[in-house]
Amino acid sequence: MKLPDFEALAIFAKVVEMRSFAAAAAELALSKATVSKAVGRLEARLGARLFNRTSRRLALTDAGKHLSERASRLLADGEAAENEALARSSAPRGRVRLAVPMTFGVRVIAPLLPAFLEKYPEVSVDLHFSDAMVDLIGEGFDAGVRIASLPDSSLVARRLCAMPRHTVASRAYLKAHGTPRHPMHLADHNCLGYAYLSTPGIWRYTNARGEQASVRPSGQLRVNNGEALLPAVIAGTGIADLPDFIVAEAIAEKKVEVILKDWKQVEGAVHLVMPPGGPRPARVEALIEHLADQLARPRRKKPLS
Repeated sequence: MKLPDFEALAIFAKVVEMRSFAAAAAELALSKATVSKAVGRLEARLGARLFNRTSRRLALTDAGKHLSERASRLLADGEAAENEALARSSAPRGRVRLAVPMTFGVRVIAPLLPAFLEKYPEVSVDLHFSDAMVDLIGEGFDAGVRIASLPDSSLVARRLCAMPRHTVASRAYLKAHGTPRHPMHLADHNCLGYAYLSTPGIWRYTNARGEQASVRPSGQLRVNNGEALLPAVIAGTGIADLPDFIVAEAIAEKKVEVILKDWKQVEGAVHLVMPPGGPRPARVEALIEHLADQLARPRRKKPLS
């Protein structure tokens, strides 16, 4: 009796997951022809078509639907077995898929990687930039960096460092429109918004007396990347609430001013989040420890005024 064609089943499962032959080929570092031949080989062996294909759409046949769940489970079990074996390896090796916010990833995480890659030459890092809340489990990431007050979730989280926020505006804007003295005054101003706040559309403040204020500001500009707000703030378009890593330099250079100094937004932090379960591969543990060590160190920057 022939052994099942495990490779073809795994490739089929990846095509189903990625919903594309080309995307599956890229994910597996194979040619599209190799992926197509593997699925064709499986179809010939089973005597049934697994996909209905057009130039724009890929859909499972009934036979494909019946097979896809078992094939996906086979792929997941194989990856888990390999990860467990690698986790026991003394030398980290293999690929780590890490999802990071766009600007923080470019400015902070990416510069930390050359030293890591030099230390672990058999490890590679697939760095995915997005400010959106990436589905780590569904999209197959080993870990992700998130900057927020994390909601309850099934993910395992490790706090790496604090990340203060500052409500800022340019002198020109404040001269033309006045300076808010209380968070509720923001309702009368052009406030520039960020789409991926942990509390969408709401800025939450507290002061030293423990008083709280929640405001839902509005304005002319809303973006899905915080750094994109900074030019508009500097130009005097409006007020924005931005994390320290984006706005600290502009504050130090007096391009913008911190307002509402007696009030602070609920301080978020930089967290590394990971899917539950274990053990984690040695390559993932090594990257986690490297980032934790580097981000725990104070970063040199100009003092805020």
